[in-house]
Amino acid sequence: MKKGIIVLGFAFVGALMFSGCASSKKTQEEATGQQAKTFSKEIKKKVEMNYLLYLPKNYNSAQEKFPLLLFLHGAGERGNDLNLVKKHGPPKLIDQGKDFPFLVVSPQCPENIWWSAEDLSALLDDIVQKYKVDEKSIYVTGLSMGGYATWALAEKYPDRFAALAPVCGGGNPLTICKIGKLPVWVFHGAKDPVVPIKESQQLVDALKNCGNDAKLTIYPEAWHDAWTETYNNQELYDWLLKQKRQ
Repeated sequence: MKKGIIVLGFAFVGALMFSGCASSKKTQEEATGQQAKTFSKEIKKKVEMNYLLYLPKNYNSAQEKFPLLLFLHGAGERGNDLNLVKKHGPPKLIDQGKDFPFLVVSPQCPENIWWSAEDLSALLDDIVQKYKVDEKSIYVTGLSMGGYATWALAEKYPDRFAALAPVCGGGNPLTICKIGKLPVWVFHGAKDPVVPIKESQQLVDALKNCGNDAKLTIYPEAWHDAWTETYNNQELYDWLLKQKRQ
């Protein structure tokens, strides 16, 4: 008699388990066909970057905060040798003895990858936290690959910068109006075979159509190297220093 009870008990439990599995399986069924779905997940990322940092001569004696210029090099200076970053632009001029009245941050993009706007923003966060930076006077400039990154960075974080100066770069004219009225001075060589001048021209035209008074300087005889004349021009730095984020 007891044996029969045990058998019935197991049968009852088994029936419940089977019923539970069937019920669970039923709740996992999805409607067939094409469906609209949304994915959201927070991902933590570790950012590492080598960079050159220039502090003005009066940095330690001054009480006020200083403007900051972020310089983004081109594809040829990627790697893990910071001496490559001194090949062009403000880092080259500083290495030759030029003094600037602002901080200059010149990061190096690792080899075989592209500039990341998120990584550059994280670097700026760290610099602003550690040094005396006037956050209303942060400027960004870059050449070639760095010119593209200048546009992209300003488009993603338009409220972070006071002005940008892309050199022989490019971007998306359909989305560039995201930067609003941010002051822009663009430079390009008319005979550039690497990045055609239309890359800069179409962005400036798009900005003008949405109310931005962007400036474009074209060097009639310059090829891809539009940066030497640009960064040797003191007028660029004087213009940057006049800009302040409202």
